[in-house]
Amino acid sequence: MAYTISVLPGDGIGPEVIAEGIKTLEAVSQKFGVRFNYNYGFIGGVSIDKCGVALTDETVEMCKEGDAVLLGAVGGPKWDDPKAQTRPEDGLLRIRKDLGLFANVRPVKTYDQLIDSTTLKPEVIQGVDMVVIRELTGGLYFAKPKRRWQSATGRRAVDTMGYSEKEIERILRVGFEMARTRRKRLTSVDKANVLESSRLWREIAIELAPKYKDVQLQHMLVDSCAMALVKRPKDFDVIVTENTFGDILTDEAAVLAGSMGMLPSASLGPKSKSKDSVRVFGLYEPIHGSAPDIAGQGKANPIATVLTVAMMLRHSLDMARAAKVTEDAVASVLAEGYRTPDIASPGCKPVGTQEMGNLLANKIRAMS
Repeated sequence: MAYTISVLPGDGIGPEVIAEGIKTLEAVSQKFGVRFNYNYGFIGGVSIDKCGVALTDETVEMCKEGDAVLLGAVGGPKWDDPKAQTRPEDGLLRIRKDLGLFANVRPVKTYDQLIDSTTLKPEVIQGVDMVVIRELTGGLYFAKPKRRWQSATGRRAVDTMGYSEKEIERILRVGFEMARTRRKRLTSVDKANVLESSRLWREIAIELAPKYKDVQLQHMLVDSCAMALVKRPKDFDVIVTENTFGDILTDEAAVLAGSMGMLPSASLGPKSKSKDSVRVFGLYEPIHGSAPDIAGQGKANPIATVLTVAMMLRHSLDMARAAKVTEDAVASVLAEGYRTPDIASPGCKPVGTQEMGNLLANKIRAMS
């Protein structure tokens, strides 16, 4: 069995953590007897520098021809001019839209070994295990009109939060179906007290609920959810929300895990069924940014990328056993006390990016 992975290392620490993700795939290859072929492309700032745009048509086509996409991170101070015509993030928005990746899935899980790595009380975060599902191709980031202009009274700008019934229904279905595989609790997050798009969101959620009678649905305003995430995070099982709210809430949830370097994500398209399995084409990326302040220093935490690879194995490559082994390897290495700088604590065994990647790859090979 062979799979083709489209690899977009991106900017900053992206190439460093992606190298450790490839190391993980090679360990899986050796253990499970599969072959991975890699096609590399540019996205983000490096693509602007080399190609003049944040993502080329050729790179999009390369990604479409593969089984999954592995992406590092984009952006950095070099490309932060607000007047720039092209920004690294344009590449992310385009690839999600062009590949039809409408559902961003972000697991948030705390490890007992990292309880002291956050600023929250241990009793608040111990045992947290949730999934946040974010709509990825609609809302403020995509809807029109979106423009900036000079008026008689000064500069003005407008962004539009627009959603269709179809867009809302399909992401809510992902939430309901995910909840069915877990603890059967779904929290739909909106701003229905203010926004028309949120009122439509809530209305459709209520209409869908009778089709998922085994799932307990609750509605929560986004500001209340933001507060509850840090006050009682164990209450949540699956959260589903629109694009902008999900972007903010998932970064907040990273605090629960101790570091953004611990959280993976998958951006998924529609399911495709074959005779033997159900697969989903996806783009897989750790949730952290390009962290240019530590790029090239060997300080980046590759665990989020390794867990992202596990998500790829499970969702797009139909390798659930390999995914579980990869996740267990992370837990085992943490239990042995190894830590990158972002999750370091007194008495730990400090390691750098490559050393952590080596430990995880070796552990995967050794797992029974």
